[in-house]
Amino acid sequence: MRTFIQFLFCTLIIFSHFNAPAAEVVKLDRIVAIVDQTVITEQELEGRIRTVTAQLAKQGTELPPENILRKQILERLISDTLQLQYAAQTGLKVDDNQLDKTIERIAEQNKMTLTEFGEALSADGISMRKFRADIRSEITIARLREREVESRVNVTESEIDNFLTTQASSNESTDEFEISHILIRTPEEGATEEVQKAKAKVDEAVKALQEGTSFAKVSASFSDAPNALEGGSLGWKTSTQLPALFLDALKTMQAGDVSAALRSPNGFHILKLTNKRGGNSPLVIEQTHARHILIKLSEIMSETEGKQKVAGIKERLDNGDKFEVLARQFSEDGTASNGGDLGWVNPGDTVPQFEKAMNELKDNQISEPIRSPFGWHIIQVLERRKQDMTKEAARLKARQEIRTRKADEAYQDWVRELRDRAYVELRLEDKF
Repeated sequence: MRTFIQFLFCTLIIFSHFNAPAAEVVKLDRIVAIVDQTVITEQELEGRIRTVTAQLAKQGTELPPENILRKQILERLISDTLQLQYAAQTGLKVDDNQLDKTIERIAEQNKMTLTEFGEALSADGISMRKFRADIRSEITIARLREREVESRVNVTESEIDNFLTTQASSNESTDEFEISHILIRTPEEGATEEVQKAKAKVDEAVKALQEGTSFAKVSASFSDAPNALEGGSLGWKTSTQLPALFLDALKTMQAGDVSAALRSPNGFHILKLTNKRGGNSPLVIEQTHARHILIKLSEIMSETEGKQKVAGIKERLDNGDKFEVLARQFSEDGTASNGGDLGWVNPGDTVPQFEKAMNELKDNQISEPIRSPFGWHIIQVLERRKQDMTKEAARLKARQEIRTRKADEAYQDWVRELRDRAYVELRLEDKF
């Protein structure tokens, strides 16, 4: 396969050379990496470098040295290529309809029409065809991660209990830290010279930070972490999400401080504390006990017919008919058999149109017909109460944090295994 790829690529180069005008100087493309059954070319690498450079410039992030940037981006290209190959081999595809909707949503978020968005891309030197291909790849990789990793991550009730017990036993249990991280990786059983090489690298990074180089630039230049080019940002982390090594260092740090080099089994770490906050406040919310009647719209029930039907139901309610009786008779919702009773509703449990109308009602008041994506509703508020949801919120937050941590670790392991099984040959090592 490698011989065939090399032959095909050389043929393309020769063909383009002999078909170019005599006076024109043609810059030949070349292979910078072979990844299983495909190749990454220098033009692909340079294109990605231009994109990343533009993004970093917009963010105000200082660029690392060119050779470091090229190495970081080539590694990311290799990782993306392996995942896209695996997706294709296992039949994972993104159809044009979903791709179109995603691009429309991106344009809307930027408050542009599709035409305006396309013009904005052109002004940045990006063709719509290239943008579509990049978005398709991003969606594919996200779906692949969900299928191969996130769908298999399970969080048990005992894990949540242990998480909360650990929080309760720690004085800093509710503290949250916004941090960035630089990792200089060492093999778990690395030879002395490898450890010394890593130590020299971390010393150089510390020196650069002490001399005033921004943390983001040092991260992009030195870090071996996957988010090195994003400045090493880890976002907000609770104390229970952080290893004891990190937490011990963060206890004595103030916002803006950078830690000394920290040693762990997998390498050297440098932390920057951007911000810190506590989370001791109880979560008290207002719950609403409500019921409703829903008339769904369909091919059989048109918008006009649905509106007329719900208006007729509202008239009967105004004339004294019982809400629960009409709900059982007419509502097209799973709550119909229970008189339309929704139980205690939390903020955010219902769609915005429904919640807005419900919040405007007084106790025992019945709404006018309300339109939502589900159809036409009539709502009645029975009562309201203040409820302390601290425990429920804590368990939900614990589940999300445990799941995120387990998914991130599993994904990194899975990508590493994917690379270990693949044939990867670098062709630009002399430039690094």
